Amino acid sequence: MDDTTGDRISSLRRKYDEACNVLDSETLGLKKARLRLSDLLEAQDIAQRAAEQVQKQAHSQICRIVSMCLEAVFDDPYEFRINFERKRGKTEANLVFVRDGEIFDDPLHESGGGQVDVASFALRISSLLLSRPVLRRFVVMDQPFPNVSEEKGYIDRIPEMILNLSKQFKIQFFIVTHIDELKIGKIVQL
Repeated sequence: MDDTTGDRISSLRRKYDEACNVLDSETLGLKKARLRLSDLLEAQDIAQRAAEQVQKQAHSQICRIVSMCLEAVFDDPYEFRINFERKRGKTEANLVFVRDGEIFDDPLHESGGGQVDVASFALRISSLLLSRPVLRRFVVMDQPFPNVSEEKGYIDRIPEMILNLSKQFKIQFFIVTHIDELKIGKIVQL
């Protein structure tokens, strides 16, 4: 074996040793990454379970308030629900109406506009009540409930609903309206 062959073997051995060191280092890095991924997945699972608990509590309060408002105004009201679904690692909320066991996935198009008006109003009230830190309970409404039927007398039930919410949850309402039935409390004519 001549010197050139020996140098070549030494060079290949160094490269082999360097490659082994890189492989060992990368293998260690991969093990650490897998442990980190495992920890992150566990943390994500814990966070999602905690979020589900918060969702259940919020769902209960939101649905109670929205359904209560719908019942206060309509003779055959829908029950309000929020269906939570996990998609792509996130939770999506679908707002639905339920009546006699039938689920209406698209309340905007499958129910009367008045029902949607009352439900959206109640959702705003629910959001206010769930806010942290607690916000000042003051709601401004400009021409609310445009689709609630005057002919069926449903609009006449709105003031009582608002007064009950005001009393029960200590909310102050400021309503701008041209609908005489909604003029309650202290009235300022402009």
